[in-house]
Amino acid sequence: MNVKHFVQMLGADFYTGVPDSQLKALCNELMSVYGIDPAHHIIAANEGNCAALAAGYHLATGKVPVVYLQNSGEGNLINPIASLLHEKVYAIPMIFVIGWRGEPGVHDEPQHIYQGAVTLRLLDDMEIPYFVIGKETPEADVQAAMDGFRGLLASGRQAAFVIRKGALTDAPAITYQNKNRMLREEIIRHIVQAAGEDPIVSTTGKASRELFELREANGQSHKYDFLTVGSMGHASSIALGLALSKPAQRVWCVDGDGAALMHLGAMAVIGANRPQNLVHIVINNGAHETVGGMPTVAQAIDLVTVAKGCGYPAAVCVDNETELDAALETAKQRGELTLIEVRCAIGARDDLGRPTLTAQENKQNFMGYLAEIP
Repeated sequence: MNVKHFVQMLGADFYTGVPDSQLKALCNELMSVYGIDPAHHIIAANEGNCAALAAGYHLATGKVPVVYLQNSGEGNLINPIASLLHEKVYAIPMIFVIGWRGEPGVHDEPQHIYQGAVTLRLLDDMEIPYFVIGKETPEADVQAAMDGFRGLLASGRQAAFVIRKGALTDAPAITYQNKNRMLREEIIRHIVQAAGEDPIVSTTGKASRELFELREANGQSHKYDFLTVGSMGHASSIALGLALSKPAQRVWCVDGDGAALMHLGAMAVIGANRPQNLVHIVINNGAHETVGGMPTVAQAIDLVTVAKGCGYPAAVCVDNETELDAALETAKQRGELTLIEVRCAIGARDDLGRPTLTAQENKQNFMGYLAEIP
């Protein structure tokens, strides 16, 4: 259905969310109308953050906000729904718009398969009525569903629209870009060269896809890499667990700005434990690029100062290849916990592929390699 008509049916004037490729039409529409405007539209760090932010909006205005997300974010929503929004607690109304990745019977990536299968079940468990919108759903049916939700919202309940692939159409064209010069794939190429045979933990999205293809192009084994194809925001914690368990082995974490922001508390835990063998690299393009390029707040904050405040003894920001190579070499020689923020352009190859190994094959190869390390 036409995304403008969908937004009109929702009848809200405040939106907050975490971007999703299934919802790119909605995200582009909101960016076209509002941009990032604290009064009307905020892209938040994670879905729980969105729910709490929207709750504050409702408390201040009495109006019903909209939270949009990929279905993988339902897990981050469960706590605020159950302990803040629910009618047995504060009864705060909210509309959720959820992109349905991994819908049963629709081909998708492995990290979405189980999440897709339980998407509607989780809404049932949280007592949230929902309406599924597909490509062929008549707009009149969507309007009828919204009309039916109004009584529930008035009583402090929540409701959801679950969006199938391609269901929202006619979005405005939005170009997402920044002034940075280095491309992520080239940055990862430099990291691979510096890391040698050290293990690398890479974040979800295009970073892991590019790392996989670089190994293929170099004729290198994939055993050195753990590709965190899902679980956004947790790659650095996986790397921490690995670094603490293999203290004699240097570990590299290739992170993204959206992922780092999603669970920023992980940096505090890393800094407090201060593993001397961990190099944490945040490739910062200020965008949720894998799902369309919508902005994060990462280029408006000082990640180096954040890292140092969290206890990282060394942190640096670089924006060109010479500085990057120097920072990578210094991190290797320094032998202490280091954060390297790399300012990055938005963009990737149109023909970028996906890993040809299964997630379990990746795990087995990686664990087999780690078993060889003292």
